[in-house]
Amino acid sequence: MIHIENLTKSFTATTKKGLKTEKTIVNAVNQVSFDCKPGRIFSLLGPNGAGKTTTLRMIAGIIKPTSGTAIVDGVDILKDSDEVKKHIGFLTGSTGLYERLNPDETIDFFGKLYKIPEAQLQERKEYLFEKLGINDFRKKRMGQMSTGMKQKVSIARTLIHDPEVLIFDEPTSGLDVITAESIIELIRESKENNKTVIFSSHIMSEVDLLCDDLAIINNGSIIYNDTFENFKGEMKAKNLTQEFINRVKEA
Repeated sequence: MIHIENLTKSFTATTKKGLKTEKTIVNAVNQVSFDCKPGRIFSLLGPNGAGKTTTLRMIAGIIKPTSGTAIVDGVDILKDSDEVKKHIGFLTGSTGLYERLNPDETIDFFGKLYKIPEAQLQERKEYLFEKLGINDFRKKRMGQMSTGMKQKVSIARTLIHDPEVLIFDEPTSGLDVITAESIIELIRESKENNKTVIFSSHIMSEVDLLCDDLAIINNGSIIYNDTFENFKGEMKAKNLTQEFINRVKEA
């Protein structure tokens, strides 16, 4: 379960006018509130620069909010961000991986960071490697891998500690169809296992396949927050992409 209330992140922007320097406060995320429930997939949509990634990073305890808060699996991100990270698996389309390690070494490293008992770590790793098709390149160095291979290893890293909360931020961006499908399948499986899942994507076909609850963010503020079923029932456009564009323009 994730409960977000009035979450705000402000940055100071500096501009020069002649010889003078002026500072202004910019709200990248402005009083955002929503709930994500176990066993349901919550999609957070928005155009580039709308505040999606900033919101997700605050939930994950990577960025500290300016005000407001989020409760993640019973833990307040302001009171104990380190504890929050133990409950979360966070996947982006641009996860950094150490190029000189292979998948075996990488997942063992993260498993030990999470203090997973050795026998449990190896069992979980073998399950994920089989599920994701990593066995074929498990001894290959990251620096020699394709983007799709690296993303599969990133998924294994995200799931190795079997977290109750999963955050997927544009996880299939730039990937081939087969790799993207393996990610979609694991997101579905997470839902079936009663995990709390937040999913952000620009690919409307994926949203249509996965989404149970939907929020749209634009210019840092939530402009829609309801079930996906209700969103489709309210649609005036012929397809999801056009309906999304229309909602953003109207806001």
